[in-house]
Amino acid sequence: MAYRERLTPPWWAWLLAGFWALTLAIAYGYAIVPAAGIAVGGAAFALAALGFARASTAVVVDDDGLTAGAAHLPWGAVGTVTVLDAAAAKHRRGVGGDPRAFLLLRGWISTAVTVGVVDPGDPTPYWFVSTRAPLRLAETLESSPRRVSGRSQPSDVTGSSGSSSVEEGTS
Repeated sequence: MAYRERLTPPWWAWLLAGFWALTLAIAYGYAIVPAAGIAVGGAAFALAALGFARASTAVVVDDDGLTAGAAHLPWGAVGTVTVLDAAAAKHRRGVGGDPRAFLLLRGWISTAVTVGVVDPGDPTPYWFVSTRAPLRLAETLESSPRRVSGRSQPSDVTGSSGSSSVEEGTS
């Protein structure tokens, strides 16, 4: 496996879930009995943990191509990869995006990559994939020996000079 990233909620989401569960535990414990408060608080925290588990997903690059959540893009359909910093990703998620694009969006992750889809039978123009390591994901996709040759290097719209293997461009 060349790349694997688990997109999990941030630490502060757990803090909020704990505060929510504690609030419910105090309210129910005071209104009924302390044991009821503990039960309600525990159930609330368990419910939040279940929600976090369902919101978590993986981004994987392996011998079969790119897998983002439950969707899969085979190597033959992987096109140009563009690295997006926080500002560019926000623009692409909003007015700068194409409504036909596939989105693996996690609101707590500000950076992303777009991966062009070169399959003529697929109406999806690109995949927007949230990632905490956009340069590493783009370099992994671009440097794979299974990738169809003749595609351009990843574009970097981070505003920084980036590494020598990443061209600067806009998107």
